[in-house]
Amino acid sequence: MTAILVPVAALAASLALFGAFVALIGVSPLDVYQLMYTGAFGSWFSWQNTLTRAAPLILTALCTALPAQLGLVVIGGEGALVLGALAAAATGLALEGAPAPVVVPAMGLAAMAAGALLIGGAGALRHGRGVNETISSLLLSYIAIAVLNHMVEGPLKDPASLNKPSTAPLADDYTIGTLPGMDVHWGLVVGVVCALAAWVLMRRTTFGFAARMVGGNPRAARMAGLPVGRLLIVTTALAGAMAGLAGMVEVAAVHGRANASLVAGYGSTGILVAFLARQNPLAVIPVAILFGGIGASGGLLQRRLGLPDASVLVLQGIIFVTLLASEGLHGRVRLPRLAKQPQEA
Repeated sequence: MTAILVPVAALAASLALFGAFVALIGVSPLDVYQLMYTGAFGSWFSWQNTLTRAAPLILTALCTALPAQLGLVVIGGEGALVLGALAAAATGLALEGAPAPVVVPAMGLAAMAAGALLIGGAGALRHGRGVNETISSLLLSYIAIAVLNHMVEGPLKDPASLNKPSTAPLADDYTIGTLPGMDVHWGLVVGVVCALAAWVLMRRTTFGFAARMVGGNPRAARMAGLPVGRLLIVTTALAGAMAGLAGMVEVAAVHGRANASLVAGYGSTGILVAFLARQNPLAVIPVAILFGGIGASGGLLQRRLGLPDASVLVLQGIIFVTLLASEGLHGRVRLPRLAKQPQEA
């Protein structure tokens, strides 16, 4: 119960702090909260926008949640996403003319391989050289973004893209369509399926049990004969593959090409989603929808109240700081228990 109540309390405290922040600049907090709800969940259009934004957040959150089972803090989801997006776009262009049932899976596999290489590399550095995975995954993200910018401004640049350098657009057959009766692409289903698979992997398999043993006590796991290094590298590679797949979804369902717009902060927000979900792959789904809604409401706040579109980023930052501050409460909060009533004879 504490694992649920503490994050909920941190979220409530963050909303109160954000309300005080907007009040200081002369805006009614109640108006802000009402518009945020309207922009996120107030209509069918809002719901569809929220779910569309939640799809990549689920996958990038898994990039942090899976390594956390081994006690690792990986924050390189943004880099894995953009590298996966670049690999997917390059694969789609290289196989242009081939049947879509061949090209689209190839794009997904290329994106997953690129993400796995990046984050798995951080895991290999941790295992082989003792390099802190938090620092290495962050720095590798900057390298991935630099590679994206270089490729779309150089070797893969479409000459027709003048103001915003991009790759050539993907053929229509290679794009991901929307769910029946909805304006939400199939990437949402991909994200939910991956989250379910991740939960099964970590909670219902010997691999997941071994990984959680490593996270609980690496020294004891080694003494028990578990392949700690292999578990570490495989898990980080799987985590990177999830974020890389998010990049493929963004290219094939939203942008239609690779460009700098892919650096949209989904990887950074995914870290927050994973922390608020307590690294539980199942809990990642509703939390990602919540943060998808927060992101979707930014435009409405700008139009109706004149607040910057980035105001929602302030809220996300407050949530992150409050959540980190609340971590020390886990295991220390004792909930009152109701006394048992004596049973009559």
